[in-house]
This record gives sequence, structure tokens and C-alpha cells, in this order.
Amino acid sequence: MTPFHCPYCGEEDLRPSGSGPGTWDCASCARAFRLSFLGLLAPGRPGGPDVRTTAHRTSTGADHRPIGEGDPGEHR
Repeated sequence: MTPFHCPYCGEEDLRPSGSGPGTWDCASCARAFRLSFLGLLAPGRPGGPDVRTTAHRTSTGADHRPIGEGDPGEHR
């Protein structure tokens, strides 16, 4: 992952650090930090995607929603 700005001072003067993967040095505030990806949040979990409003897409790009959840403009 590549950061666009320092999480401490907001400047963009960043360079990869030699301290390991995902580590960066900020030349503006002289701080070093590490970025890492922890994983995806499960649907329905607090802070995760809302399963009632998230459209599910297949590899073909088709839009699939849970049963009973049609388009908002659909009349029943």
C-alpha cells in the first residue's frame, strides 16, 4: 500500500523506509509509520457493509440482491 499523505502532519513528502514492508518515513515531520491491511469487515458487523443496502455482484457483473429486495422503483 502506498500512502498519499502522512497520517500525522498531512504532508506528502514520504519515502519508503528501510525498516521493513509497509514502513514509510515523512521528511516533513521526521516521523516513521507502518501501513498494513488487516482484512475485510463481515457484512452485518458494526462498521461493515450493510447487507440491506449493498448490492451483490457476480463475476459477470449481474446485480443480485437478497430475496424480497428489489429496486426502489419496483412496484409489487
